[in-house]
Parts: sequence; C-alpha cells; structure tokens
Amino acid sequence: MNGTAHAVIGSATGFIVANAFQTTPAETLLFVGLGGISGLMPDLDIDGKLRGKITLPHKMIQLSAMVIGIMMLVYSFLEKTAEDRWLGAGIGLLILVIASFIKQKHMLTITGAAVLLGGISISELWIILLGIYIGIASFSSHRSYTHSILGIVFFGIIAANLEASLEIQGTYFTCLTGYISHLIADLKILPFNKRGVKLFLPLSSIEL
Repeated sequence: MNGTAHAVIGSATGFIVANAFQTTPAETLLFVGLGGISGLMPDLDIDGKLRGKITLPHKMIQLSAMVIGIMMLVYSFLEKTAEDRWLGAGIGLLILVIASFIKQKHMLTITGAAVLLGGISISELWIILLGIYIGIASFSSHRSYTHSILGIVFFGIIAANLEASLEIQGTYFTCLTGYISHLIADLKILPFNKRGVKLFLPLSSIEL
C-alpha cells in the first residue's frame, strides 16, 4: 500500500478517536494530523513520503559540512601554537572527508541524531525516544522492526509520553491506532499485498 493510502487511513483513525473522546475542533484537527503522521511512521525504513518530508537534501548538508571543514582549515592557520594548528587542520580535513561520503540514505540517521539531541536539550522524553526510533528505522530493512510488535510497543511509549506532555486525552490512542492501522493495511492476507509484515521479530521472521 502506498504512503497516501496509509496517511488517509491513519487520519481516519484519528478522526474516530477524536469523536470517541468528544474533542474540541482544534483537538480534532490535531488528532487527524497525528493519525496521518503515525500511519506513515512505520515506513521510515524506506524512502517514502514522511522520510522525504523530515530529511533535508543530502547535498545541502554535504555543502554545509564542507564549508565548516574549510573554515576549520583556515582557522587552524590563525592559531598561535603548532599543536593547535595541526589539531584544527586535522579536524577540518576529517570533516571534509566525512562530508564527501554523505549520501541521501544517511540523512535519516542524521535527522534522528538531531532530534535526539534536540530532545535532550529541552528535556522532552518523547522527542528523545522519537530520535532513537528514527535512528533505528534508518538502519532497519523494510517491513522489519518498524512493522513488528516491538515497533508498536516502542511507538506506544513515545505516544504515551507525548500525551503526558500535551496533556490532551486521546493523543496516545490516536498515535497508536494510526500506527497499528499501517501494519494491518500491510498484512499479506490482503489481496493487494505481495509481502506481509514480520510481527514477531526477532523471535520469528514469518510474514503475516
């Protein structure tokens, strides 16, 4: 199933939860949005709609890193001691080398690290956990851990902490049902799916 369909189904679950909790119009809109995003989250393990939205083009990061590397090299020549000059030049060269290897596939890992650091800086647990989730997704093969019970549990913990932070009842159920809706829509028992999901990883790799 494509990303648009997952987003629509997730948004629909958010609307259902909003009606069940009799939310305000603003909260209903929030739940519809959260449901749509949650419905796309499991597919962060591929280059899909959500992954494209939350990551910058790799060339932008690559160029920025190269500029920083060049600045470090220039700065190193302004240092007074030979030790500082060599250290600055080494760091500058290292940044330039790393920058040359940055590809689009690395951007989700970089995004996860940035989200993690952002969460730590403002002491928001759900953001910290989200950064960890994004990082794990960037290294996972498609329809593996993000499409498993482990993925559901981990995302549920993120959702619970998000609800605690927002203090809006129904946030947890919106995010969790949106996420689960994605896995249900990807089941192999549905006629339009050639592949299923490995719900019981790492205990079993059987696709359902």
